Amino acid sequence: MTDPFIRHRHEIIGGHRLFLREAGATHAPVVLLPHGYPCSSYQFRRLMPALADRWRTVAFDWPGFGYSDTPDPGGFGYDFDAFETVLTAVADHLRLDRYALWLHDYGSQIGLRHAIAHPDRIAALIIQNGDIYEDALGPKYATIRAYWADKTAQNRRPLEEAVSKDGFRAEFVGEVADDVAMRIPPDLWKLHWPLMDTPMRRKIAVGLMEKLEQNLRWFPHYQAFLRERRPPTLIVWGPQDGYMPAESARAYHRDLPDAELHLLEDAGHWLLETHFDQALPLIRDFLARRHA
Repeated sequence: MTDPFIRHRHEIIGGHRLFLREAGATHAPVVLLPHGYPCSSYQFRRLMPALADRWRTVAFDWPGFGYSDTPDPGGFGYDFDAFETVLTAVADHLRLDRYALWLHDYGSQIGLRHAIAHPDRIAALIIQNGDIYEDALGPKYATIRAYWADKTAQNRRPLEEAVSKDGFRAEFVGEVADDVAMRIPPDLWKLHWPLMDTPMRRKIAVGLMEKLEQNLRWFPHYQAFLRERRPPTLIVWGPQDGYMPAESARAYHRDLPDAELHLLEDAGHWLLETHFDQALPLIRDFLARRHA
C-alpha cells in the first residue's frame, strides 16, 4: 500500500548528520531531489506526496542548510565538489542505484557533477531553472561578475547583503508580478532565515556565491555529459528569473535536442510554489513515460 505522507528523520550519512524527507513505497522508481539556494528540502514539500502513489521521492538538506548539521569547514569544503560527495553518500546510504534526478539552482551544478561521476545511475533528468550555459546567463549575474572581476570589500558587500532576511525575500518574490508573488508563502524566508542566521552559515552562503566563478569551468563538462549520454530530460522553467531567463532554458536544446521544454510564462525561479498545478501534470506524464 502506498504511503502518501512525507516521512522526516535525521541520519548520519557520510559522517554528517543530515535531515531527510521521503515519500512513496521503497520499491518504487526513485526521484532524487537535491535542493537549491536559498532554501532546503522544504521546497519539495508539495511535490513529494503528489508523486508518492507511483514514485519514491527522496530529499534532504545539504550540510550547513535547513535542519542538517553544519560541519566544521576544516573537515568539509563547502564547495560544489564537497556537496557532490554528500549527494553520492545519500544515494549509496539509501541503496539507490537508478533514479530520476531533479536539477534546480545550486542543485543543478551539484547534480550534474554527480551524473558525470555516476552516469549509469541517471534514468532521467528534470531541470527546473538550473543554469549551465555561460552565454545565456541573465542580467542578475552582473553583481556577482563585478566581484569576480575585482575582488574588493566594496564589491563583496552586495553578496553579503543578499544573505539576509530581506535578501532571501527578494530571491523568492522580487522578480515575478504581484499577483504571482502573492502565491508564495512567506514561510519560505521567514522560517528558513532563522536557520541560516548564524555567522558560519552566512559565511557558507556567501562563499558559495564566490565559488560560482570556479563552477563556470565545469559548464563545458556538464554540456558534454548531456550531449554524449542524452538522458531523457524534462525542462520545466519559470522564465521570470533574472539569473536564468528563458534563453537559459532554450540553451539546453543545443545538447539535448529531444528534451521536452515547457516555459510557464509568468512563473519565476520558484515555480513549484506558484505554478504547481501546471507543473505537476507535466512531471507525472514525463516520469510515467520515462521512469515508470
